Amino acid sequence: MRVLVVDDSKTMLRIIGNVLRQIGINDIIFAEHGREAWEILLKNKIDILFTDWNMPIMNGLELIKKIRDKEELDNMPIIMITTEGGKREVITALKAGVDSYIVKPFTPIILKEKLKDICYV
Repeated sequence: MRVLVVDDSKTMLRIIGNVLRQIGINDIIFAEHGREAWEILLKNKIDILFTDWNMPIMNGLELIKKIRDKEELDNMPIIMITTEGGKREVITALKAGVDSYIVKPFTPIILKEKLKDICYV
């Protein structure tokens, strides 16, 4: 399983990468903003995407909308990991096409459970 993790925080990239490795996912690609992630998605087969909302250049919500508009990527599972924890933000992300939503800070257990819920890891 190949995973793409998108966040402008190097610390958050490291944390998410470590949790994924703990559960046996080692094929991980990292991007620091949505535009970089979009370029990766166009050139690589990605099985699941983890993305932050607030990032420079292209934010996570914009990235999700682009993914859901592209037929080849439309079914890819997306988990948003963000500090945006309000009800309105969660609803906005779900309407845009995220499959699951995690509010920072989070525990490794929460990430594992969300991942299992959407892709049976």
